[in-house]
Amino acid sequence: MIDHLIVLLVVLPILGAAVPPLASLRYDRVGWAVATATALGHAALAGALAWTVWTDGVVRYAVGGFVAPYGIELVADGLTILLVALISAVSLGVLAYARHAGPHENSFYSQFLLLVAGLSGMTVTGDVFNLYVFLEITGLAAYGLVASGPGARSAVAALKYLIIGTIGASLYLLGVGYALAATGTLNMADLSDKLAAAGYDSTLVLTAFGLIVAGLLVKVALFPIHTWQPDAYADSPDSVSAFISALVSTVSAYALARVLFSVFTVDFLEAVPIARQALVAVACVSIVAGSALAVAQSDVQRMLAYSSVSQFGLVIAGFAIATPLAVVGATVHLVGHAVMKGGLFAATGIIERKTGATTVGGYAGIAGRAPAATGAFTLLALAMVGVPPAVGFMGKWYIVLGAVNAGSWPVVAVLLASTLLTLAYFARLAERLYFAKATIAPEAVAADGGERVSTAMIVTVVVAAVLAVGLAAAVPVIDQLIDMTVFELMLQ
Repeated sequence: MIDHLIVLLVVLPILGAAVPPLASLRYDRVGWAVATATALGHAALAGALAWTVWTDGVVRYAVGGFVAPYGIELVADGLTILLVALISAVSLGVLAYARHAGPHENSFYSQFLLLVAGLSGMTVTGDVFNLYVFLEITGLAAYGLVASGPGARSAVAALKYLIIGTIGASLYLLGVGYALAATGTLNMADLSDKLAAAGYDSTLVLTAFGLIVAGLLVKVALFPIHTWQPDAYADSPDSVSAFISALVSTVSAYALARVLFSVFTVDFLEAVPIARQALVAVACVSIVAGSALAVAQSDVQRMLAYSSVSQFGLVIAGFAIATPLAVVGATVHLVGHAVMKGGLFAATGIIERKTGATTVGGYAGIAGRAPAATGAFTLLALAMVGVPPAVGFMGKWYIVLGAVNAGSWPVVAVLLASTLLTLAYFARLAERLYFAKATIAPEAVAADGGERVSTAMIVTVVVAAVLAVGLAAAVPVIDQLIDMTVFELMLQ
């Protein structure tokens, strides 16, 4: 079984996803139990794989015994196990939240497990075409989860997500086709060597880079190709918002980093400086535009969605700068953002259930009605701003140091401006929560909030808030994990 750990990470949730529809023939609500058991198994496999990589180094697995570059290869290194552990942890947290919050249908949990499978596959694949396959599995599952909300708005948001997501996946696939035409291979390690041999100034290579990166940026949701994200986050069920905001764009950003460093390499960025400059420019625009759009929002969940547009701009900027410090900062911020943003969306769901508040104005004076949720929300917001010693500060700090070392002063200026804008919209919320007069009377809440919020939901957001601070202590470990990856070779 040890030899097959990496493939079981993908196979197990796929098999688990098949159980709830079959169980529906007799049982209405076994989906949560099946999903939880599968997620626990996935976490155990992730832990075993992490230990194997930590002790023995990079793990490579040839699917069906067909050796790369002709067969399909799965790869696990230091960065891979970090993302796999994140997927497992977030999945278990969201399941704890969803036990009471719902949705409760078996079909929901089947799609949930398919999304876990797709995200896991994107993380461990060593083949650019199979990255596309898992990208599509992830997308299709995410579209279904967004549409699982009760209203028409969820269906419209899912349709918009489907259309834009399909465009992104198509661009990526076209890029893969150009890379195949230039090199005759799809294996990432083999592509890296053959792209260099083909010449980085080759039209085929440049076109492949542009299309692949554009397709993945759609999935990451950078400005101005972010328009699917606010509706998908704000109009889906609370459990779905927490799940996809934490993982979908996060794993897409990881995939972009993997393509940048494992396939095209830093040598490509140095040989074609316009590629690096364009990526940094898009990231900087997204940082500022996302923050500015977040400030302008009155709906809290849409504000958080636009905040993600800005935060992922920071991550992509760090990867594009491609110095060791900047890559460490981008990775730390990538992991930290998943915890912080997932926790923030989960907290907004609790606040809405307890108080009926969904807007910035509605948050006025409600801290006393949902003290644990509003306290966790405030702590997560401060971490997102970058108040030390939270993980948000550590990620931004390393990105700034990397930008300074690389002489990328526009990135430094943009990051500081974005931090001020982030402080502006989160400080406005904190002021409303604790110091403004309430605008929603307790009797105006349609249902008894105490009956609608479970202990597990509260614990989930509190744990996220604690991790937002505690993960800062894990930065040296993350640094060491990155040193165990291909980045050690690419960043010398």
